Amino acid sequence: MKIGFVGLGKMGANMVSRLSNNNHEIIVYDRSQDAIDKAVKNGVVASDSFEDMVNKLPGRKIIWLMIPAGKPVEETVRNLENILNKDDIIIDGGNSFWKDTIERGKRLAEKGIKYLDCGVSGGVWGLENGYGLMSGGEKESSEYIYPIFEALAPEGGYVYCGESGSGHFVKMVHNGIEYGMMQSYAEGFEIMEKSPFDLDLTKIGEAWQYGTIIRSWLLELAVLAFKEDPKLDRIKGYVSDSGEGRGTIQAAIDLDVPAHVITAALFNRFQSRQEDSFAMKVLAALRNQFGGHAVKTKEN
Repeated sequence: MKIGFVGLGKMGANMVSRLSNNNHEIIVYDRSQDAIDKAVKNGVVASDSFEDMVNKLPGRKIIWLMIPAGKPVEETVRNLENILNKDDIIIDGGNSFWKDTIERGKRLAEKGIKYLDCGVSGGVWGLENGYGLMSGGEKESSEYIYPIFEALAPEGGYVYCGESGSGHFVKMVHNGIEYGMMQSYAEGFEIMEKSPFDLDLTKIGEAWQYGTIIRSWLLELAVLAFKEDPKLDRIKGYVSDSGEGRGTIQAAIDLDVPAHVITAALFNRFQSRQEDSFAMKVLAALRNQFGGHAVKTKEN
């Protein structure tokens, strides 16, 4: 197929390469000329504006967005909807909030433009391994672009989730689950690191990958990190979040679903950003007040 692709960040550039390697023709656009130049070296066609990209696409136009959620997606969709025609297709492959996706889909449907949402998992390893894809939106349009999904995903790695917003919703929950799994591994490795034994975490992680219940790709990535830096001395324990965990927890609240682990994992990320937590100071002060327990001051 011949498609337009907007957004050549780490994931976007690799997705373009994977599509090109599978004989799809790609017209790329990005705000960074350096990103465009690099992509062109890999055999794709450049465009210098949304209009130029659309004009280079034949017949029923297909455009994949791989850009940050929120304002960047909204501005890009607004630009495209004014130059696309009835039955043309926009696929939002980023982590847009699913309720925003539903509203955009309704707005574009009034113009006859098809708006699909596709959660993408695989990170920087997707070029080699393929991307897990979770798509939502009109089924006819999803089936029409199936060759694109087929090229990006490994065998069995694509699922059509249902109506507009469902793909982004499922990807959001996927990321929420990821938070909990990551936190569990982190806590387990810390317990071992602080144990009285001289444990080789790299070898233990590698052994766990064979036959154990907790083997996973996340564990494999942990082992890679330990190989590069066995005590993780070069890394600061500061963990950001993209908002997907927050969205999952809000959905759990709205649906009356107890989500203890995912919620705790998100709050641990918040705690990682506090160099000297005021809440912890309050706890120390209270223990000192009611029990006379010693407190550590900045002097000691």
